[in-house]
Amino acid sequence: MPYSSFPRKGKFALFALLFVAFVAATGWAVMWLWNAILPEVAPVKPLTYWQALGLLALCRLLFGGFRGGRSWGRGPSPRHRFRERWRQMSEAEREQMRAAWRERCGK
Repeated sequence: MPYSSFPRKGKFALFALLFVAFVAATGWAVMWLWNAILPEVAPVKPLTYWQALGLLALCRLLFGGFRGGRSWGRGPSPRHRFRERWRQMSEAEREQMRAAWRERCGK
């Protein structure tokens, strides 16, 4: 069944389920990598699954933030720059851009 045919609540439930699965898989990957590599090369203890999730959240807070987009104050994101360019285009330029994308990506 195509994604667009799901009802609104179904889309939300699917997104929530995929998000939870992604977080769980990422936590497992952090735990596995930590326990497979670091105890042998550094004097650290193995991590539990919950410690791996906590470490992942801590790294996200310290290095990435939770607001999305680019961090470290390096200017606007590529998405922001594209939106600004799109707003400044005339309707003919927009249609030309759409045609180029259709040709490049298919319908």
